[in-house]
Amino acid sequence: MSRVLRPHHGMCFQFYEGKGYSENFTDHMGRIIREMGAIPSQKIRLKVETDIVCENCPNNEAGECSTADKVKRYDEGVLKACGLAEGDEIFFSDFTELVRERIIDAGIRSDICGDCSWDYICRRKE
Repeated sequence: MSRVLRPHHGMCFQFYEGKGYSENFTDHMGRIIREMGAIPSQKIRLKVETDIVCENCPNNEAGECSTADKVKRYDEGVLKACGLAEGDEIFFSDFTELVRERIIDAGIRSDICGDCSWDYICRRKE
């Protein structure tokens, strides 16, 4: 069984440092990152919709993101850069590697999500 993951969260995971919208959100996101990292051979299904990370996000309004257009653009940018499509299933470790190689190491992360409110965290670590 695969877990649903928004494609852009593949970038967020790589820069996560325990900051976020609230303590509830950051605790939840940290737990998801640890769980998924513990089983890198777990398959994920990439979907442009709210996912397990979004469960505790204040922008999640009854299962819909209040910033849906912006994060959809992020998701589509990740899919395109990684040569993937919505609905693809991939091992979490392979997805993480694709994001690292084709987006972060290629220097295009800010082109995809440079207008994110958390961009300052990623810029410091690039």
